[in-house]
Amino acid sequence: MSTAKHARRTATVVFATLILLATALVSTAGTASAHGSAIGPESRNYGCWKRWGSDFQNPAMATQDPMCWQAWQADSTAMWNWNSLYRDNVGGDHQGQVPDGQLCSGGQTGGTRYAALDNPGNWRAANLSTSFTWRMHDQALHGADYIRIYVTRQGYNPLTQRLRWADLELRHDTGRILPGVGTRETDPVLNGVTISANVTAPAGADGTSCTRSGRPATPTRTTTSAATSTSVAYRTRPRRRRPPRRPRRPRPPRLRPAPRRPARPRRPRRRRVAAAARCRTRSWASGTVASRPTCG
Repeated sequence: MSTAKHARRTATVVFATLILLATALVSTAGTASAHGSAIGPESRNYGCWKRWGSDFQNPAMATQDPMCWQAWQADSTAMWNWNSLYRDNVGGDHQGQVPDGQLCSGGQTGGTRYAALDNPGNWRAANLSTSFTWRMHDQALHGADYIRIYVTRQGYNPLTQRLRWADLELRHDTGRILPGVGTRETDPVLNGVTISANVTAPAGADGTSCTRSGRPATPTRTTTSAATSTSVAYRTRPRRRRPPRRPRRPRPPRLRPAPRRPARPRRPRRRRVAAAARCRTRSWASGTVASRPTCG
């Protein structure tokens, strides 16, 4: 979960999202996996990865984008795994499982990997009007039981305060989104579908919008996932179990061929030819016309 953007008219709206996933139960329950992030406005770790992923060792980041710099220094895998920030098995108790001050890290899911995303400071923000389109990329095409989008209340200051549940005001509920519903992106990295929602912030709002998922109607295992500070309820497809592979028969060891004996050298035929020539010479030299050579 990570906060992400400012919307300014007369006041500032900082957009953050807290993603909560409600995963459908299957007979063979596997590990729930949520892949995605808010991309417009961007989540904190997705924005840091997008801006600095190809140049993350550039010291200029420390002055140009200081909050991203501290996040990269704390744990770079928070950016490389921008699409895997989620908290599993919350059982619908999102506020209990994701405590105040840890909304952007999903309750510090994965240990301290995403902890730096909770730190207040001058996070890069996008200028938005009070009516804006929120976009989230559903990389694994899970769909969602619902997505609830929140905006922070008047008085919240992202420069000095960690995000709390009391700072949030619900502004939109998408209802159920079927798996695979959304639009395709031209960016090859975003190889899933993008879900969009139109959001209106209250006039003079000052703070962060977040979404969180509620409890779906069907029995589910709830997963809390943070991509920005948006909350979403996902439904994953059951994993297919592959039949066990048959053990391979051991191959017999290869036998080395016995060394060949060297071939016997053939007798030179030069002597026989010479002997026959001598015999013919002697035979015809005897003066008998009918005589033949006696040597072979």
